[in-house]
Amino acid sequence: MGSEEFVFLLIGLKWTVLLSAVGFVCGCLAGLAVALSRTSGISLLERITAIYIGIFQGTPLLMQLFVTYYGLALIGLKLDAWVAVAIGLTLHASAYLGEIWRGSIEAVPRGQTEAAKALSLKYVSRMKDVILPQAIRISLPATIGFLVQLIKGTSLASIVGFTELTRAGNIISNQIFQPLTVFGIVGALYFLMCCPLTIIGARLERRFNAAHAR
Repeated sequence: MGSEEFVFLLIGLKWTVLLSAVGFVCGCLAGLAVALSRTSGISLLERITAIYIGIFQGTPLLMQLFVTYYGLALIGLKLDAWVAVAIGLTLHASAYLGEIWRGSIEAVPRGQTEAAKALSLKYVSRMKDVILPQAIRISLPATIGFLVQLIKGTSLASIVGFTELTRAGNIISNQIFQPLTVFGIVGALYFLMCCPLTIIGARLERRFNAAHAR
Protein backbone atom coordinates (compact mmCIF):
# COMPACT_ATOMS: atom_id res chain seq x y z
CA MET A 1 0.00 0.00 0.00
CA GLY A 2 1.45 3.37 -1.07
CA SER A 3 1.45 6.82 0.43
CA GLU A 4 -1.59 7.96 -1.57
CA GLU A 5 -3.70 5.14 -0.19
CA PHE A 6 -2.52 5.88 3.35
CA VAL A 7 -3.42 9.57 2.95
CA PHE A 8 -6.88 8.49 1.76
CA LEU A 9 -7.23 6.43 4.95
CA LEU A 10 -6.22 9.44 7.02
CA ILE A 11 -8.92 11.50 5.31
CA GLY A 12 -11.41 8.81 6.25
CA LEU A 13 -10.02 8.91 9.79
CA LYS A 14 -10.61 12.67 9.89
CA TRP A 15 -14.29 12.18 9.05
CA THR A 16 -14.59 9.41 11.64
CA VAL A 17 -13.22 11.75 14.32
CA LEU A 18 -15.49 14.61 13.22
CA LEU A 19 -18.57 12.39 13.12
CA SER A 20 -17.76 11.02 16.56
CA ALA A 21 -17.21 14.52 17.96
CA VAL A 22 -20.44 15.93 16.50
CA GLY A 23 -22.50 12.91 17.54
CA PHE A 24 -21.05 12.93 21.06
CA VAL A 25 -21.25 16.68 21.74
CA CYS A 26 -24.76 17.06 20.33
CA GLY A 27 -25.75 13.78 21.96
CA CYS A 28 -24.52 15.11 25.31
CA LEU A 29 -26.69 18.20 25.02
CA ALA A 30 -29.77 16.24 23.97
CA GLY A 31 -28.95 13.46 26.44
CA LEU A 32 -28.91 15.94 29.31
CA ALA A 33 -32.40 17.07 28.34
CA VAL A 34 -33.51 13.43 28.20
CA ALA A 35 -31.98 12.67 31.61
CA LEU A 36 -33.59 15.71 33.22
CA SER A 37 -36.93 14.78 31.67
CA ARG A 38 -36.63 11.23 32.96
CA THR A 39 -36.04 12.49 36.50
CA SER A 40 -38.40 15.48 36.38
CA GLY A 41 -41.21 13.86 38.33
CA ILE A 42 -43.64 14.81 35.53
CA SER A 43 -45.34 11.55 34.60
CA LEU A 44 -46.13 12.37 30.96
CA LEU A 45 -42.63 13.70 30.28
CA GLU A 46 -41.04 10.65 31.87
CA ARG A 47 -43.17 8.28 29.78
CA ILE A 48 -42.40 10.08 26.52
CA THR A 49 -38.65 10.02 27.14
CA ALA A 50 -38.84 6.38 28.29
CA ILE A 51 -40.44 5.49 24.94
CA TYR A 52 -37.79 7.55 23.12
CA ILE A 53 -35.00 5.70 24.91
CA GLY A 54 -36.68 2.35 24.32
CA ILE A 55 -36.88 2.97 20.57
CA PHE A 56 -33.22 3.89 20.15
CA GLN A 57 -31.88 1.28 22.54
CA GLY A 58 -34.12 -1.41 21.09
CA THR A 59 -33.19 -0.94 17.43
CA PRO A 60 -29.81 -1.31 15.66
CA LEU A 61 -27.80 1.82 14.91
CA LEU A 62 -27.56 0.61 11.30
CA MET A 63 -31.34 0.81 10.95
CA GLN A 64 -31.46 4.21 12.62
CA LEU A 65 -28.97 5.65 10.12
CA PHE A 66 -30.87 4.01 7.27
CA VAL A 67 -34.15 5.57 8.40
CA THR A 68 -32.57 8.97 9.01
CA TYR A 69 -31.16 9.15 5.49
CA TYR A 70 -33.63 7.23 3.32
CA GLY A 71 -36.75 7.53 5.47
CA LEU A 72 -36.67 11.30 5.74
CA ALA A 73 -36.08 11.54 1.99
CA LEU A 74 -39.40 9.75 1.44
CA ILE A 75 -41.24 12.59 3.17
CA GLY A 76 -39.37 15.28 1.25
CA LEU A 77 -36.45 15.90 3.62
CA LYS A 78 -33.48 15.04 1.43
CA LEU A 79 -30.40 15.41 3.60
CA ASP A 80 -26.73 15.31 2.75
CA ALA A 81 -25.13 12.06 3.92
CA TRP A 82 -22.94 13.93 6.43
CA VAL A 83 -25.95 15.70 7.97
CA ALA A 84 -28.07 12.55 8.04
CA VAL A 85 -25.37 10.50 9.76
CA ALA A 86 -24.67 13.30 12.26
CA ILE A 87 -28.37 13.49 13.14
CA GLY A 88 -28.64 9.72 13.42
CA LEU A 89 -25.61 9.49 15.72
CA THR A 90 -26.89 12.40 17.81
CA LEU A 91 -30.27 10.75 18.36
CA HIS A 92 -28.61 7.43 19.13
CA ALA A 93 -26.17 9.03 21.58
CA SER A 94 -28.83 11.12 23.30
CA ALA A 95 -30.87 8.03 24.15
CA TYR A 96 -27.93 6.12 25.62
CA LEU A 97 -26.33 9.08 27.39
CA GLY A 98 -29.73 10.17 28.69
CA GLU A 99 -30.22 6.79 30.33
CA ILE A 100 -26.64 6.71 31.66
CA TRP A 101 -27.06 10.13 33.21
CA ARG A 102 -30.55 9.33 34.50
CA GLY A 103 -29.03 6.46 36.45
CA SER A 104 -26.22 8.71 37.69
CA ILE A 105 -28.66 11.38 38.87
CA GLU A 106 -30.65 8.77 40.75
CA ALA A 107 -27.41 7.38 42.23
CA VAL A 108 -26.73 10.67 44.02
CA PRO A 109 -27.77 10.17 47.66
CA ARG A 110 -31.32 11.39 48.23
CA GLY A 111 -30.11 13.34 51.22
CA GLN A 112 -28.35 15.75 48.85
CA THR A 113 -31.65 16.67 47.23
CA GLU A 114 -33.41 16.98 50.56
CA ALA A 115 -30.65 19.22 51.91
CA ALA A 116 -30.86 21.44 48.81
CA LYS A 117 -34.62 21.72 49.23
CA ALA A 118 -34.14 22.58 52.89
CA LEU A 119 -31.93 25.46 51.76
CA SER A 120 -34.81 26.62 49.52
CA LEU A 121 -32.84 26.06 46.32
CA LYS A 122 -34.99 26.10 43.19
CA TYR A 123 -34.93 23.20 40.74
CA VAL A 124 -32.40 24.79 38.36
CA SER A 125 -29.98 25.73 41.14
CA ARG A 126 -30.49 22.38 42.84
CA MET A 127 -29.58 20.45 39.71
CA LYS A 128 -26.80 22.79 38.52
CA ASP A 129 -25.01 23.30 41.82
CA VAL A 130 -25.72 20.14 43.80
CA ILE A 131 -26.95 17.13 41.83
CA LEU A 132 -25.37 17.34 38.36
CA PRO A 133 -21.74 17.87 39.49
CA GLN A 134 -21.96 14.65 41.50
CA ALA A 135 -23.91 12.79 38.81
CA ILE A 136 -21.42 13.72 36.09
CA ARG A 137 -18.56 12.38 38.21
CA ILE A 138 -20.43 9.12 38.73
CA SER A 139 -21.25 8.80 35.04
CA LEU A 140 -17.77 9.50 33.61
CA PRO A 141 -16.62 5.85 33.20
CA ALA A 142 -19.85 4.82 31.47
CA THR A 143 -19.89 7.99 29.35
CA ILE A 144 -16.35 7.39 28.12
CA GLY A 145 -17.23 3.75 27.45
CA PHE A 146 -20.14 4.87 25.30
CA LEU A 147 -17.88 7.28 23.39
CA VAL A 148 -15.69 4.31 22.46
CA GLN A 149 -18.76 2.48 21.15
CA LEU A 150 -19.85 5.59 19.24
CA ILE A 151 -16.46 5.89 17.52
CA LYS A 152 -16.73 2.30 16.33
CA GLY A 153 -20.36 2.86 15.38
CA THR A 154 -19.38 5.53 12.84
CA SER A 155 -18.25 2.65 10.61
CA LEU A 156 -21.94 2.08 9.83
CA ALA A 157 -22.10 5.46 8.05
CA SER A 158 -21.09 3.63 4.88
CA ILE A 159 -24.72 2.47 4.51
CA VAL A 160 -25.57 5.93 3.15
CA GLY A 161 -22.40 6.17 1.08
CA PHE A 162 -20.46 8.36 3.47
CA THR A 163 -16.70 7.78 3.28
CA GLU A 164 -15.32 7.45 6.79
CA LEU A 165 -12.42 5.26 7.89
CA THR A 166 -13.99 1.84 7.30
CA ARG A 167 -15.43 2.74 3.91
CA ALA A 168 -12.14 4.32 2.90
CA GLY A 169 -10.44 1.04 3.79
CA ASN A 170 -12.96 -0.92 1.76
CA ILE A 171 -12.45 1.34 -1.28
CA ILE A 172 -8.66 0.96 -1.12
CA SER A 173 -8.93 -2.80 -0.55
CA ASN A 174 -11.01 -3.14 -3.70
CA GLN A 175 -8.40 -1.18 -5.66
CA ILE A 176 -5.16 -2.83 -4.54
CA PHE A 177 -6.47 -6.26 -3.46
CA GLN A 178 -4.60 -6.28 -0.13
CA PRO A 179 -7.46 -6.61 2.39
CA LEU A 180 -5.34 -7.92 5.26
CA THR A 181 -2.87 -5.05 5.01
CA VAL A 182 -5.51 -2.38 4.52
CA PHE A 183 -7.86 -3.49 7.27
CA GLY A 184 -4.92 -4.21 9.55
CA ILE A 185 -4.05 -0.52 9.29
CA VAL A 186 -7.72 0.46 9.67
CA GLY A 187 -7.96 -1.66 12.81
CA ALA A 188 -4.77 -0.12 14.17
CA LEU A 189 -6.17 3.39 13.64
CA TYR A 190 -9.38 2.49 15.48
CA PHE A 191 -7.26 0.98 18.26
CA LEU A 192 -5.21 4.16 18.59
CA MET A 193 -8.42 6.16 18.98
CA CYS A 194 -10.25 3.84 21.34
CA CYS A 195 -7.57 2.28 23.54
CA PRO A 196 -6.55 5.49 25.38
CA LEU A 197 -10.21 6.26 26.07
CA THR A 198 -10.76 2.75 27.42
CA ILE A 199 -7.76 3.10 29.73
CA ILE A 200 -8.97 6.50 30.97
CA GLY A 201 -12.45 5.11 31.61
CA ALA A 202 -11.07 2.14 33.55
CA ARG A 203 -8.86 4.39 35.68
CA LEU A 204 -11.75 6.72 36.47
CA GLU A 205 -13.91 3.76 37.44
CA ARG A 206 -11.24 2.39 39.77
CA ARG A 207 -10.73 5.83 41.30
CA PHE A 208 -14.46 6.26 41.84
CA ASN A 209 -14.80 2.80 43.38
CA ALA A 210 -11.86 3.45 45.69
CA ALA A 211 -13.31 6.78 46.83
CA HIS A 212 -16.74 5.21 47.28
CA ALA A 213 -15.29 2.42 49.42
CA ARG A 214 -13.76 4.85 51.91
